[in-house]
Amino acid sequence: MHRFSDSQLFLACHLALQRIPGVGPVTFNKLVNQVHHPADIFRETRLLKGIDQTVLKLLQSPDWDQVERDLEWLSADNRHVIDQQHPSYPELLKQIADPPALLFVQGDVTLLSKWQLAIVGSRNPSASGRDSAFEFARYLVQGDIVITSGLATGIDAAAHKGALAASGRTIAVIGTGLDRVYPAAHRDLAHHIAENGAIVSEFPLGTSPKAENFPRRNRIISGLSLGTLVVEAAVKSGSLITARMAMEQGREVFAIPGSIHNPLSRGCHQLIREGAKLVETANDIIEELGALAGVIPQTDQNIDQAEEVAGAAEFDEDYQQLFEFLGYDPIHIDILIDKSGLTVDAVSSMLLLLELQGQVASLPGGRYVRTGT
Repeated sequence: MHRFSDSQLFLACHLALQRIPGVGPVTFNKLVNQVHHPADIFRETRLLKGIDQTVLKLLQSPDWDQVERDLEWLSADNRHVIDQQHPSYPELLKQIADPPALLFVQGDVTLLSKWQLAIVGSRNPSASGRDSAFEFARYLVQGDIVITSGLATGIDAAAHKGALAASGRTIAVIGTGLDRVYPAAHRDLAHHIAENGAIVSEFPLGTSPKAENFPRRNRIISGLSLGTLVVEAAVKSGSLITARMAMEQGREVFAIPGSIHNPLSRGCHQLIREGAKLVETANDIIEELGALAGVIPQTDQNIDQAEEVAGAAEFDEDYQQLFEFLGYDPIHIDILIDKSGLTVDAVSSMLLLLELQGQVASLPGGRYVRTGT
């Protein structure tokens, strides 16, 4: 340990301890709480109590060379590692049963303590599910909500992209070290998130994607957030694991219902039966989270901002053009496209956003009707 300066030693010992096999959050804290300085964990292993003998033996030969490489990586701008005593460690995460001992963060570390909503769902969603995740995220960030997800393909990626599309903030919690991007196809998305939000992991640098890492990642996604929204999910899926973790953590769980014929709706329907709140519009989420008195500051202001955003669409020229033909009597989407002269993509996107805002309802057979004023 002589190679570390006094200013580096505290962090270096934490990094070394985290890399010891068999040292999870519980053992980490048990060790740290027995000593005055984390260096004593490695200097005085014979004095440590209640620790597995295999772990004690490993503590005698930590990989200090790897710790030096960790410190070098962390020396770059906007790279952080925080423990539970650090002022940036989020209070909500401390409340879960097994909060991470350390969090690696690339990006804006202050976002971890902001008002967050987790959005999760299938890796292979329907087009409608992907659009819903994107539009919910795009709408909600304009009410100062941070969107948190897992950087996976499908719903996760759509939620991150929706938040970024509205110049909002998003957090990606990953199941690898921060020096890896999984899936590799999301490298550009990860860089964009790091520049406009934060990427978070409890795993040391160099950790590869392993199946057992992702349930641990999921507990952080739900633990950081006041609520979790499930967009589409099969009955047996990681998204339902995240939702149930949120329930166990005492957080709100929201689910978007879907067609009874869509297998990706069954997970959401099961959650609703178990007590999740059925969501029809993004305002359903804002109003529910806003009711958590004492947790969210300036809630009324946030809701007002979101409502202003909801009404803004009515004054857009394209929306006015659509509303000329979209009334309070049902009309088929094909007729709307034909009469408005707008493209299929434009009309579909506008109808989805209006439905999220509660101004339009979709009916069977591809028909739509206005519900707002």
